Amino acid sequence: MSVAPAAAEEHFGWLVLLFGLDVQASSTRTQELLGWQPTHQGLIAGLDEGHYFSRS
Repeated sequence: MSVAPAAAEEHFGWLVLLFGLDVQASSTRTQELLGWQPTHQGLIAGLDEGHYFSRS
């Protein structure tokens, strides 16, 4: 589903403020602060394998 930019605020409410940001994300800081290490495959690999979509 897509939402026209003009209708985004009505559709998403206050979340439109977050969705409009150009923010890069990395788990590096989380790993440093919490000593966390990922144990599963990454998001892109999961998407490539179809785990997030129904296969109907």
